[in-house]
Amino acid sequence: MDLANQIILIAGLLFLVSILASLISSRIGAPLLLIFLVIGMLMGESGPGGIVFDDFSVAYLVGSLALAVILFDGGLRTKVETFRVGLRPAVTLATVGVVLTVGITGLLASWLLELPLIVGLLIASIVGSTDAAAVFYLLRAHGLELKQRVGATLEIESGSNDPMAIFLTIALVEFLVGEHQSLGGGLLLEFVQQMGIGAVVGLAGGLLMQRLINRVRLTPGLYPLLAVSGALFLFGAASVINGSGFLAVYLAGILLGNRPLQSAQNIRRFHDGLAWLAQIIMFLMLGLLVTPRELLDVAVPALVVAAILILLARPLAVVACLQPFRFPWREQLFMGWVGLRGAVPILLGLLPFLAGAEGAGMYFNIAFFVVLISLVIQGWTVAPLARVLGLDVPPRSRVVDRMELDLPGQAEFELVGYTIEDDSPAVYKMVGRIKLPDNTRIVTVVRQGNPLADAADDILQVNDYVYVLTSPDQLPALDRVFVAEHGPTRLEEHVFFGDFVLNGDIDLDDLAGAYGLDIPDRKAADRDLNGYLLRIFKKRAVVGDRVRLNNMEFVVREMDNGQISKVGLKIRRKTGGKR
Repeated sequence: MDLANQIILIAGLLFLVSILASLISSRIGAPLLLIFLVIGMLMGESGPGGIVFDDFSVAYLVGSLALAVILFDGGLRTKVETFRVGLRPAVTLATVGVVLTVGITGLLASWLLELPLIVGLLIASIVGSTDAAAVFYLLRAHGLELKQRVGATLEIESGSNDPMAIFLTIALVEFLVGEHQSLGGGLLLEFVQQMGIGAVVGLAGGLLMQRLINRVRLTPGLYPLLAVSGALFLFGAASVINGSGFLAVYLAGILLGNRPLQSAQNIRRFHDGLAWLAQIIMFLMLGLLVTPRELLDVAVPALVVAAILILLARPLAVVACLQPFRFPWREQLFMGWVGLRGAVPILLGLLPFLAGAEGAGMYFNIAFFVVLISLVIQGWTVAPLARVLGLDVPPRSRVVDRMELDLPGQAEFELVGYTIEDDSPAVYKMVGRIKLPDNTRIVTVVRQGNPLADAADDILQVNDYVYVLTSPDQLPALDRVFVAEHGPTRLEEHVFFGDFVLNGDIDLDDLAGAYGLDIPDRKAADRDLNGYLLRIFKKRAVVGDRVRLNNMEFVVREMDNGQISKVGLKIRRKTGGKR
């Protein structure tokens, strides 16, 4: 009984310290996942904690379940509209890009370290996938929002490249221990089978889960549990029939996150916390597994692998994969640098142990060391590099605290609450005269704990609470009504987009006549500003894209179903060319 109580005490302490460590991470800009790993190492047998944990089977089981939860949550938060600009390049990076990264890293590592080629490729495949959670946590911690083309591609790639890395690692481990005689057509067929089964199970299972959640009547707290139970069932079902369980849960999450879903906000909030818990458990456990003094034995080869991966293989793979999509060089440079490694490489480093492969300890320690290097070097430079390259845009939603409530039978509406601060654009304005987005109504205003009887004729005061009924697509516009801009001056809307707003459907002839513009490269089909800009940007325009005509700069301000609906106009003193 004493042992059980001690285990509970230690587990609670570990979780408490890990969660509070997020405050340290935010202050010093360190990747939070790195903090979790360090805490796990400190609590291990070589640290002051002295906890002995070396059960690789349990670690792989727990890690796989945690990764399934994390991927499902990532799918829930991936919006279908990001597919317009990010799907094809992301899928290319998640498949061809991983193969190129593994091939370049494996070949050079085996040559420079004088290792057998199969060993070099195995090490490369273990560290071949990127970690979306690490990238986007760092950006959120610094208050950055990337241009949609970059953010969407990274998000989809990081969520979908794990199956490829897992498949390559398993195949190479099996070849190393003699279960495969070659790496030819049979392996390709197995890959197609795993991806195909995973995709079918994920999409079909996601549809069934959505119908089940929408039809059954449960206590509200049970809907999130129903969702995660279904996700784990799909993961197991796909894996049992030789499919990719990780791809299945990711696709199921995407489907659920983009269709009308009962208790959707409860499900998202629950899975946000659950995904963080899964990451904490996984990184603490993986930190416990490593012995720091053994890392020194692989320091040189790990540094070589990390250098090849970060400085050569990933950038070359990104450039090769993005050539058909004509990404600007700044975006390619950023995406080539931010291929952070996270939990998956360390988890894959356990596979040689489970298969009884010779040199398993070396593979695991190299993977662990490479992840540490990636989190330290790349993790600390992600946000500054985004700013230097000008890839950040004004955030769509600036609100700090927002209360979102599910309304029974009205999944398309939300009740949102705002606190009126002293710098709010709405403070001291008459409630009834505040200009609101479409499909939006102020329900009530609460002042000093009491709802106002007739708020329409009242003046908003500091510390009032305003509750608004709105549709999710209007939240960014609604935020601008009630929340002041916070951030660098260059990202203030009038600075970034300009002081003038044009409709995308404005006639080009009228525009040219009004401003005396000479529009270069104009085609006969370019009748309005939207059509002209879409052709300039190869139909992959995103908010923040800009083109300079004469002494004016046109900045894409709003998109609607792939069309440019609003364009900012900045008037400059000097004449320049397009960019």
